[in-house]
Amino acid sequence: MSLTGLVIFLAIGAVAGWLAGTLMKGGGFGLLGNIIVGIIGAVLGGFVFGLLGITTEGMVGSIITATVGAVILIFAARIIKKA
Repeated sequence: MSLTGLVIFLAIGAVAGWLAGTLMKGGGFGLLGNIIVGIIGAVLGGFVFGLLGITTEGMVGSIITATVGAVILIFAARIIKKA
């Protein structure tokens, strides 16, 4: 992976993590937390979208996929935390 690809990957993770935190009324998790949540969300979102047969293309599709996955991740973490 090139340096440019890595920077784009981290930027998409940060945006997705911030969006998920905002959507879930968490307000974000700081830059590093947003990147981590966004990257894990991207993997989870890609898995879920793959199961549903949904394909996304381009940077906007990547952000949507990562955000949906991050929202699922935050939702699951809150359920586990309450239990």
